[in-house]
Amino acid sequence: MNDLARRPAVARVEPHAAMTAAVDGDAHRPDAARRAALACMVTLAVALGVGRFAFTPLLPLMLHGGGLDLRHGGWLASLNYAGYFAGALSCVALRIPHAKIVRAGLAATVLLTLAMGLTQQFWIWAIVRFVAGAVSAWTFVFASQWGLRRLAQLDANEWGGVIYTGPGFGIVATGLLVSAAGGLGARAGWIGFGLVSAVLAVLVWKTFGEDVRAPASPPTSGAANANTPATPAAEPGARHVDAFWLVLLYGVPGFGYIITATFLPVIARHALPGSAWPDLFWPMFGAALVVGALVGARLPFHWDNRLMLAGCYVLQAVGIALGIVWPNAAGFSFGSVLIGLPFTAITLFAMREARLLRGEHAAALMGYATAAYGIGQIAGPLVAAPLAAATGSFSPSLWLAAGTLVAGALGLVWRTRV
Repeated sequence: MNDLARRPAVARVEPHAAMTAAVDGDAHRPDAARRAALACMVTLAVALGVGRFAFTPLLPLMLHGGGLDLRHGGWLASLNYAGYFAGALSCVALRIPHAKIVRAGLAATVLLTLAMGLTQQFWIWAIVRFVAGAVSAWTFVFASQWGLRRLAQLDANEWGGVIYTGPGFGIVATGLLVSAAGGLGARAGWIGFGLVSAVLAVLVWKTFGEDVRAPASPPTSGAANANTPATPAAEPGARHVDAFWLVLLYGVPGFGYIITATFLPVIARHALPGSAWPDLFWPMFGAALVVGALVGARLPFHWDNRLMLAGCYVLQAVGIALGIVWPNAAGFSFGSVLIGLPFTAITLFAMREARLLRGEHAAALMGYATAAYGIGQIAGPLVAAPLAAATGSFSPSLWLAAGTLVAGALGLVWRTRV
């Protein structure tokens, strides 16, 4: 599609909107933007960094404790991603104010995380991980929409990257804590993460006290309009086609990264027995994720989101390949960084594209895209765990993941040329 056709029309700013902005006070906008972005960051750290990804560093402890084998670990991972898929699809039908959903998601994540440490029954774990996946999808979609809308109202879209550093900070924290206190076992880890999540939820609870309403008129700055259009200007048919391909191709990195993201500590411990390095690769992934989110948010708003997504897919493919062809501390380190750098940048660019196509009504498209991502995540562990058990190696699954990412990148480049 022509770039000019994809560019949103600039809405006329009514006098009363300008007066409201003036009364709001420029002096208060930085504080309000910072507060909103940090609250969403903490929310995603809890819902994703803990609610979804604490399972990764705790999986080796659960396997070592004898309560779980690799195949059942793969089932737990896939059930979590199946819940994520179901939750993402249900976002389309939810009509509850976004802030209330975010609050409910925080509370539910705390309870579900504690539940993982209070039982050793596999069937209970399975239910908890499925529900936790649905909760993380709801929280992610509506915290994203709430935060991006709030920043658009404040004409502070540069803070958008801060929101998506949340999962990275959560991953770093969970990885380092498991490394430092892993001797206490998986049960203590789950309970500890649940208590920490409760404290964080209390800290941001007040920020989500009121729902953010859609503005009557969008901000007038070029950056704001490029990032958060109120009404897309492209032809409806073209928008539907672009939305379809966004959903389809956003599912690719779900499969592409998830095998590494689920089994990285297990893979690294197998390749480097007795080494202290395997405990550090997951925090490296999280730290790179934070950097990537901040850098991604600083890239020019007029750059095509689809081309930036394609570049991110290629980076992750290279990172996966490094762990296969160079299975040592250096290979896993560089691989973790290359997989982590684009991780939340992918989310940021995809959510921007959804808002470019649907404006203030992007939550449904975000939900569909997140559901496609969830399908990829469900498939990843279901392919990897049995294949690894049969062949004694994760390499075949990892090569498949890398190839899928390259194919997705080519698809995105193609979409910019039609």
